[in-house]
Amino acid sequence: MQAVWYERNGPAREVLQFGEMPDPEPGQGEVRVRVHASGVNPSDWKTRLGSRPMVGPRVIPHSDGAGVIDRVGAGVDPARIGERVWIWSGQWKRAFGTAATYIALPSEQAVKLPDAISFEVGACLGIPALTAHRTITTECSPEGQIILVAGGAGAVGHCAIQIAKLLGAAQVITTVSSSEKAEHARAAGADEVINYQTESVPDRVREITGGHGIDRVVEVDMAGNASLLPKIVAINGLCVAYGSNTPQVTFEFGPMILSGAAVRFFIDYELPPEARSRGIRDLTRWMNEERLQHAIGAILPLDQTIEAHERVEQGTVIGNLVVIP
Repeated sequence: MQAVWYERNGPAREVLQFGEMPDPEPGQGEVRVRVHASGVNPSDWKTRLGSRPMVGPRVIPHSDGAGVIDRVGAGVDPARIGERVWIWSGQWKRAFGTAATYIALPSEQAVKLPDAISFEVGACLGIPALTAHRTITTECSPEGQIILVAGGAGAVGHCAIQIAKLLGAAQVITTVSSSEKAEHARAAGADEVINYQTESVPDRVREITGGHGIDRVVEVDMAGNASLLPKIVAINGLCVAYGSNTPQVTFEFGPMILSGAAVRFFIDYELPPEARSRGIRDLTRWMNEERLQHAIGAILPLDQTIEAHERVEQGTVIGNLVVIP
């Protein structure tokens, strides 16, 4: 099969290789998927750079993907052969991900893809959509809440805006860095958009919410935005953090304890089973009902994975980036 891999951590142009590798075979309880689309996420380039130890001497990147099951291992119903599926956590704690013609993985990690949904969209569900779902549903219902989605033009943010509206949020506010990104966030359903490059986020939050503040903050860069929390969070509000651009996060204790704010950290790869199951059920229902927008920013062939990684790392694509094996 064709695949992209790296054998040491480093910049994309120095370590990513494209070539032929042996086809995988499904083991006990596994399926083999002929990959039709592989999603590229920030965690993929961060892992390639060395944010986590390599799990093997050769790593095929990417955890998200979509395709068709073409073989099954022992213990898996042969009726699944031919099923269109999307993949979650394809490369989490495993050496071989979806940046290849085939991937073999546990059968539960290959979820049936609705017929009306393209493989390209299916390749964007694992990390972005499940992360977004968890940010909106963790701890308590979002119904009636005022929610701030940081980075509303990003893959997770774009989806989180929609899920918040679908689950009954009273108001969804988002932050962006350009007018183009503002339009992208508004198209997802954001009620208010704040350009943090030209506006004061705390001042605009106070204005928009009439001084109430934010009930739930969905945070993509905890370290970068921690200082904003005491200025924007409502009394007894919640911040759900799924990312940080630097490893150290600092809070001002006094303002935080006076607000009674809570901060919840999580990573999509380690979702509790019940949370993941609920996310999959909700996403499947909304896709069947055509209630979710999906933003594909760019599609590249597998042999251009170096460019794909660089574009995601540089943040030059609005929407998801997908490579096609």
